[in-house]
Amino acid sequence: MDSNTSSEKRQPLQPSRAAGRQRVAELLQAASDLMAERGYDATTMAEIAARAGAKVGSLYRFFPNKEAIAETLLQQQMAVLHDEYEALAGRASTLLPEELADILIDLMVTRYPRVKSLPALMQARTDSVEIRNVSRAQAIQGISAALRVCAPALDEVVAKDIAAVVLNNMKVMLGMALKEAPTTPGAPDELRRMNRLYLCARLDPWR
Repeated sequence: MDSNTSSEKRQPLQPSRAAGRQRVAELLQAASDLMAERGYDATTMAEIAARAGAKVGSLYRFFPNKEAIAETLLQQQMAVLHDEYEALAGRASTLLPEELADILIDLMVTRYPRVKSLPALMQARTDSVEIRNVSRAQAIQGISAALRVCAPALDEVVAKDIAAVVLNNMKVMLGMALKEAPTTPGAPDELRRMNRLYLCARLDPWR
């Protein structure tokens, strides 16, 4: 990704006007859609502009290259994950364990449209393993924080162990929704029931 050219060193333009911000949002959404569908390497700047209904010159006005788009998307989508877990921890004190379980099991599915290109963005990076590890650690920390708010006496180490199990359940639910994991029409509801029973059994003694 390193280059000596001025265009490649230029930072993405952050427009001050609403119309400019809307155009950037449309370009980023188009890029995210294409990278999720085709992968990072197969996506071109011309295709991103065309998907957004913009001229390619308009895209280059805001972003010097595809790498700058990918970096912006990665930062945005990592922020989405962080903000969602913080918001969940903020309301977990009002939730029963079964309610928290239901929210968590569907969380990856409901947020998927906003972060669907994240796997492609990670794969394109030379530091993909490090970023993936950071993302997993962030998820476990976010889930365990919500668990401990819901069950204040829950031990921190135990909370992280439970969070890791729940995180894997969340991934299976997303896989079912995307038809990437074995499923049947009733399997998602069975997974929700299993996750609910598990969290109730683990959290109730600590409430």
